Amino acid sequence: MTPLRFGLEEEVFITEPDKPTLQSLYYLARLLWLDPGYYYTHTACNFNRGKDLRWGLMSGIEISTGVFPDTGDLVADLRRRRRELAAVCQGLIVPVGHLFDQVAPTNICGMHVHVSGFPDRERAYRNLVYFLPLLALLVINSPIAGSRRYGQSYRWAEAFAIGPLREDRLYRFQDLIESKRLGTLEIRVFDPVWDLERIRILLECIRAVLEAGVDYPGDIETYNRLRRQVALEGYIQELQPIYRELSKLLPVPEVYFQQTPADALGRLWKEQGTLATYTALDNAYRNGILQPRPLKTMRVRWPLMLAGFCGYYLPRMPYSIKKVLSEW
Repeated sequence: MTPLRFGLEEEVFITEPDKPTLQSLYYLARLLWLDPGYYYTHTACNFNRGKDLRWGLMSGIEISTGVFPDTGDLVADLRRRRRELAAVCQGLIVPVGHLFDQVAPTNICGMHVHVSGFPDRERAYRNLVYFLPLLALLVINSPIAGSRRYGQSYRWAEAFAIGPLREDRLYRFQDLIESKRLGTLEIRVFDPVWDLERIRILLECIRAVLEAGVDYPGDIETYNRLRRQVALEGYIQELQPIYRELSKLLPVPEVYFQQTPADALGRLWKEQGTLATYTALDNAYRNGILQPRPLKTMRVRWPLMLAGFCGYYLPRMPYSIKKVLSEW
């Protein structure tokens, strides 16, 4: 039996102090030249589109891990990549699905999990569809939009880059796809979250679902009916039977689904406000402590933006074009 293999792409905002700027490209340039052989193909940058350009051009940045059969090794690699990004970045690293003061469907960050190596691809797809509305709650983390509490995930409910499942699994902008470029099943629904322990549990749950010798009744219609309701309300009653099925495969405490990262972030935002919550997320990303801390003086400088454009964006342009063409 071929072992499952996992890879992960994590997008985060770098804010200075409360919005991303093109200086994010400078930090990516420093990361690229730290290890060109790796980061040329394992980083990316995103930009706003259409009417969301009123919030600025820059959106999130991405780092990705290697491919591992052991999910513990993947989490260890992600921890190392986070540490290397933190070392070159002076801005606030904000792992969240959507920025709090905006209503911008194109300005979002996600966490994509790639899986390959399953013997029965059809069963793997159906089983993932069955459990995904529940599993998404482990890392759901986009509770604020337009400076108001939205629910659990504005990104899941409203973002342009994901969406309801279709019969055409190669269509890119949906929650679960067949990746044209990598040949993997790519789970795109998850929000980025600072908590590595929740990411580890999520990966173990995915493994358990895919290795189960059971054919679960995952269907697109039910998933699409649930996705928006769960994005707004969280752990609804209809998910409880799915949790009981999951707990037969892996003993995950129910509290992980009842009390989400979005709940914790929503409370912190209500008590401390947007900028203090961003400093807490930066602290959690760098040090594992979700607690606000004093904001350092930040300066956004055009020479650094230009250095980022010339040192990161231009050298990677051939790869970026090749990547886009292979994904469409």
